[in-house]
Amino acid sequence: LTALAVVREKESGSITNLYVTPVTRSEFLLGKQVPYVLLGLVNFALLVLLAVTLFGVPLTGSFSVLLVAAVLYVVIATAMGLLASVFTKSQIAAMFIAMLGTTLPATQFSGMMTPVSALEGSGALIGRIYPATHFLTISRGVFNKGLGFADLHASLWPLAVAVPVLLGLAIALLRKQEA
Repeated sequence: LTALAVVREKESGSITNLYVTPVTRSEFLLGKQVPYVLLGLVNFALLVLLAVTLFGVPLTGSFSVLLVAAVLYVVIATAMGLLASVFTKSQIAAMFIAMLGTTLPATQFSGMMTPVSALEGSGALIGRIYPATHFLTISRGVFNKGLGFADLHASLWPLAVAVPVLLGLAIALLRKQEA
């Protein structure tokens, strides 16, 4: 959804409002991102509730670590959408880039289907740096292994690093004036 946030304004022409207001690029992008982050966190809460109540999956580890990881991951996922939206000119292109940049690596390289340790070459590199890999490690650790912060901090820091990197790229690539 965030992939459509900026590019929709480009297509409709309302991006001109950004050009003539004193709003900074970071304020504009964060304003676009916050509603989707909140929506993502509502989805997270509902999924955890369903996992525990309906499917009977016990939450044996630290919920606070899982919550911190979820906040970071949702910010990262929405930032990836903003990044796709910033440098494309159509909603179709933004959706295509966002889907290719998120779905394919998340399913193929994050350890969801194949362990990252079994990947080779560029697939292994993508698997080691892709945020979904670290979120999966944290969620498996919290749900299945009863792990806490001491055990999962090595997977939290890559998520924390990815947030300013992705948001910084989106802010840097958004032009305040039409080219």
